[in-house]
Order: sequence, then C-alpha cells, then structure tokens
Amino acid sequence: MSAYPISAGQSSSDNAAPASQPQSRQAAEEARKDRTLAEFMLMLDEYEPLIPNEVTDYYLQRVGFECEDVRLKRLLSLAAQKFVSDIAADAYQHARIRTNAAGGRARAQPFAGSGSAKDKTRTTLTMEDLSAALSEYGINSRKPEFYM
Repeated sequence: MSAYPISAGQSSSDNAAPASQPQSRQAAEEARKDRTLAEFMLMLDEYEPLIPNEVTDYYLQRVGFECEDVRLKRLLSLAAQKFVSDIAADAYQHARIRTNAAGGRARAQPFAGSGSAKDKTRTTLTMEDLSAALSEYGINSRKPEFYM
C-alpha cells in the first residue's frame, strides 16, 4: 500500500486503501492544528498585551461579553492591537505616498540648520491619511456636514 500514483504494472484494486489515507491525513492535520492552538493559548498565559487588561475588560463588559478566561481576553486584546497596528501601518503608507507625490514641493524648503536633514526624512501623518486607511476597512471617519 503506497501513497504514490498507480504505476503501469499495478491495478486500481491494489490501491484501495488510499481512500482512507486522506482521512488519516486530515485527522493528522487537525491534531497538529489543535496542538498548535493549545501551545498558543499557553503562551497567552505569560503575554501582557499593550492594551491593558482593565481597558479590555471595560469594553467587553460594555458589549455584554462575559468570560472569566484571561487568555481569551488577552487574545481579543491582541486582535485589537493587531487591528490598530494595521491601520497605523496603512496610514503611514498613505502618508509616504502623499509625500512622494508632492515631490520637490515638500522638500523645497531651504536648509535651516543641522536639524533640517532629520526633518527631511520625517513623515507626518494627517487626518486624510488616517481617513484613507480607515476607509479600506469600511470605517467612515468624516466629520458630519454640520454641527449643532
């Protein structure tokens, strides 16, 4: 019983067992995923996310989420951290594109001293950059048309 394709000298009845082979492969893959998830959850015991547990608890309580498992709360905090990080990275990319599109206009300022070389490479994020990044995630950050 081999997992290789049927060669010229074999008949398909010689390879009747491989029908159960994918099932065992699938079971092995599921077991590997379960082990990986268990190891990851154990790593969350010692992980301290950037978003404090109290902040996570407050917002989870506000939406009605009740859970005593600290690891699950840390996992949600880690997901929120990743989301904010992705938005910040996208906003930075928009700022870089905007700065490069401005070309010489953004860098046409005369040198005013030793700090100007440092300012030349500095990127400033604007609300337009953040709005563009948020719109990619379906979040509208525009101000209302009028204020009351």
